[in-house]
Amino acid sequence: MIEVAKAARAPCYVSGMQKPACLLCERDSDVTPLLTLEYRGSTIRICPQHLPVLIHDPARLVGILPGAEELQPSDVHD
Repeated sequence: MIEVAKAARAPCYVSGMQKPACLLCERDSDVTPLLTLEYRGSTIRICPQHLPVLIHDPARLVGILPGAEELQPSDVHD
């Protein structure tokens, strides 16, 4: 969990403790629903608005999510 949080641009802090937030927009669960995923032994969170990025354009996560360069976009486009 800490490795992914360090990769995020500016983690959210509440009372000195890091509050889980979307990997991309950094909004926390006070503002938007968050989906929790396990990846490479870490827990990451992403909001529903940015889930399509993870599915269809994971290259946008390079530099934010370790190993994102190895993810392949989905071939399915509704």
